[in-house]
Amino acid sequence: QTARVFEKHGADAWYERPTEEFVPAGLTCGCGGTTFEREMNILDVWFDSGSSHEAVLSVRPELTWPADMYLEGSDQHRGWFQSSLLVGLGTRGRAPFREVLTHGFIVAEDGRKMSKSLGNSVAPQDIIKQSGADILRLWVSMSDYTQEIRVGKEILARAVEAYRKIRNTLRYLVANLYDFDPAAHTLGRHNLEEVDRYMLARYAALATRVRQAYAAYDWSTIFQAVNQFATVDLSAFYADVSKDRLYTFAAGSRERRSAQTAMFVMADGLTRLLAPILTFTADEIWEYLPGSRDVSVHMALFPEEAELTRWSDVDLIARWEVLSRLRERVLAQIEPLRKDKQIGSSLQAQVILTGPAASMALLQEYRAQLPMLFIVSDVQLRVLSNAQAGPAEGATTGSEDAVTIEIARAPGTKCERCWRYVPDVSSDPAWAGLCGRCQDALAESGRG
Repeated sequence: QTARVFEKHGADAWYERPTEEFVPAGLTCGCGGTTFEREMNILDVWFDSGSSHEAVLSVRPELTWPADMYLEGSDQHRGWFQSSLLVGLGTRGRAPFREVLTHGFIVAEDGRKMSKSLGNSVAPQDIIKQSGADILRLWVSMSDYTQEIRVGKEILARAVEAYRKIRNTLRYLVANLYDFDPAAHTLGRHNLEEVDRYMLARYAALATRVRQAYAAYDWSTIFQAVNQFATVDLSAFYADVSKDRLYTFAAGSRERRSAQTAMFVMADGLTRLLAPILTFTADEIWEYLPGSRDVSVHMALFPEEAELTRWSDVDLIARWEVLSRLRERVLAQIEPLRKDKQIGSSLQAQVILTGPAASMALLQEYRAQLPMLFIVSDVQLRVLSNAQAGPAEGATTGSEDAVTIEIARAPGTKCERCWRYVPDVSSDPAWAGLCGRCQDALAESGRG
C-alpha cells in the first residue's frame, strides 16, 4: 500500500500525506494497538541510491539485472557500491553488478584540490576549445585513473605532443596508400619483404596487448604501447627504411606493394584500436583509408585474434631486433660525421662491419638488406679468423656487440634519382645519370 502511495504522489508523500493512507485497513500491532506513529528519522542516507537497481534495471526491458558495471569514484566503496551490494544480497542473494570500476579525483598539477579561488581549476570546455576533444580523451588515457588524476598546462602540453606524433605517423601510413587498392594490390604473407613481415609481427604483438588492456580497462597501457609503437617502431624505424622502396621503386613493383600492404594492415588496425580514445581522429582517418569498409569506424570490430596470429612471428622479431640494435650503433657513428660535414646524407656513407664468424653469420644472411636497414649506399662485411678475433670488451661470442663498425665515403657515382652511390650510371641521354635500378623502375612505370 505504501508503494502505491509513493507511486501516485512521490517519495515526499511520507511527509505530506495522512498516516492512514499508508496503513492497510484492519492492520493491528502485535500488542493489539491500531494507531501508528509516523517515523521521521532516516533509515539510511544511501538506501535510495543503493536500491536504484531495482527501480531501473528491473523495469526497463533494454537493461539487464545485474548491471554490467558500476562506475564511480573511490569514495563510493563505503557509499553507493556498499549499499547496492547490501540491498542486492538481501533481496536477490547476489550483487547487482558484474563488475565495479573506481577512479580517483581530478586535482591540479601540483596535487592540490582544484579551486576557483586558487586559480588552478581547468575547465574541460576550455581544453576542447583550444585543442579539441581528442586531446582531452588522450589525456585521460595517459593518466592512471586508479589514483588522483593530475591536470594542468604542462600535462596537457605533453598530451598535445603525443597526439601530434601519433597523428603524423598515421598520416604517413595513409598518405602512402593513395594508389593502393586492397582488393587488387594486397600481397600474401609469403610474398612480403621480410622487413614488412617483421613490422606486421610487431604490430600483431602490439594489437594483442592493446586488446588485453581494453578488456582490463587499462587505458594507460594502451597509450604507452601505441605511443611507443608509433614513435619508435613506425616513425623512427619503419618510415625511415621503407622510403626508398616507396619513392624510387616502380609503382606496381612487388617491393613497393609489399610496403603498402603492411602499411594498410597497420593503418586499418590501429585506427580501429584507437577509435574508443581518439574518436574524431579515427573518424577522419577512416574516411581516407582505401577499400570498402564499415560505414563508421565505430561500427567496426577490433582486429580479430585469428588475424593477429597470422602475422605473429616471435623468431622473426628476435632476429630483427638484433639487426635493429646494430642499426642504432651504425646511425650513432654516422651522425657525428654528418654534423662535421664529412658526409652529407647517410647515402654518401659506406659501412664496414668486422667481427668473428659467430657474430657475422646473421649479417651475412641479411647482407642484401643491410644498405636498406642503415640507409647507406654500400655495406661491406669482414669476417675475422679465430686467431684474429679476440673478444670485444663487454661482448659475448655471437653477439652483435662483438661487431666493430667503420664508416667511410661510399665509392662510385651518385644516381640523380635515388641518390645512392653506385659503381656506374647511364650515359645514354634518355637515362643520363640514372642507376640500373632507377632505369628499370621508370621503364616499368612507362616513363622510359
